[in-house]
Amino acid sequence: MIYGKHGRVLAIILAGGKGERLMPLTKYRAKPAVPFAAKYRIVDFALSNLVNSGLFSIYVLVQFKSQSLNEHIERGWQFGGALRDRDHFVTLAPAQMWRGEHWYQGTCDAVFQNLHLVTLYDADHVCIFAADHIYKMDVEQMLDYHMARKANVTVAANVVPRSDAWQFGCIHTDEAGRIIDFVEKPKTPPEIPGKPGFTYVSMGNYIFERETLEEAVIDDAQNEASSHDFGRDVLPTLHKKCNVFAYDFSTNVLPGKDRPYWKDVGTIKAYWEAHMDLCKHDSDMTLFNPKWPIRTVSFSDPPTYSYPVGGQMCSIIGSLRAEGSRVLGAIVHSSVLSRNTLINSGAIIEDSILGQGVEIGENTRLKKVIVDAHNRIPPNSVIGYDLEEDRKKYHVDEESGVVVIGMPAMQLRKNIEIPFIPPLER
Repeated sequence: MIYGKHGRVLAIILAGGKGERLMPLTKYRAKPAVPFAAKYRIVDFALSNLVNSGLFSIYVLVQFKSQSLNEHIERGWQFGGALRDRDHFVTLAPAQMWRGEHWYQGTCDAVFQNLHLVTLYDADHVCIFAADHIYKMDVEQMLDYHMARKANVTVAANVVPRSDAWQFGCIHTDEAGRIIDFVEKPKTPPEIPGKPGFTYVSMGNYIFERETLEEAVIDDAQNEASSHDFGRDVLPTLHKKCNVFAYDFSTNVLPGKDRPYWKDVGTIKAYWEAHMDLCKHDSDMTLFNPKWPIRTVSFSDPPTYSYPVGGQMCSIIGSLRAEGSRVLGAIVHSSVLSRNTLINSGAIIEDSILGQGVEIGENTRLKKVIVDAHNRIPPNSVIGYDLEEDRKKYHVDEESGVVVIGMPAMQLRKNIEIPFIPPLER
């Protein structure tokens, strides 16, 4: 694909988001590093789509609280030995203040500060994709669409009912699919020509011609009134200067009797709902398609295990369980167990998400609870049944009623202070 009909294609994944609406899950990590579906991170979906589509030249732009994300990429997403070269790489690109003493000030500024990477790669087309959504798509089909229409820019557009579109950035197109307007959260969303009752919303995934990208981000950098965001500042004006098309995401075809899927998991409610969807047998999102695998880091953890303990039988229904998770005489229904979780006898876990290394004490009851990694829930705890009591100890998402227990606070050993290191003399 790199040297074929598409020329040289470079992929840039925007993975620097804070994810403030996902607090406290983003207290110690960036949004793309937030765990998902027992064994993955959110960023794995963007990376898997690109690699499955035959795109192997990928820069991941990182910024806020990126250590967890950096380690994940380094452990699980490196081409080995002879495969890694100028055209086969997944490389982290942290904010380096190339254009002044400031971090990335928006999605467009992030690319502007890394234009030298586009030049060094000598790209013909640049795919700029978001790392903070859960989605499955064949990017090559979008690239084919982009080239067939001789587009300067192509925007991936999800088709949603018009009644739901008001909460998104909406795209207005003509009959040919050319974008004629962008509307941010309109009261009256524009309809798709030929599809009454439906609206295009932007997925935050773009394909640019190299020259168009270079001109657009340089012009934006010189605009002091801009917030330096592709969706908010660049694309709403770019369509007036050149050919900008919408790619209908619903036309994307995946192998293995699969179907395209996209969900913004930017809130606790959406994050929890996406997991509950996965626990259903007829979920719109499947993780069990070997022809379109979602890839991630592999660990040497033991297999999952369940066994009746203390006279208590096990009941596990409609749940995802990662390596090393153990259910000992407990009930687990419609829940997600991450790596090395331990649920002790008498516990009842319903509609909940448990992070890596979580231990649930005996006779504990959880309902609609997210427990982040490395927590120990004491025996006989009852969480998720009385939100007034839960608010006194935990974070309660008011929109969904989901109780969230963040990771334990990080502490130094007693009597050890961080020494003051004076700056170097100049």
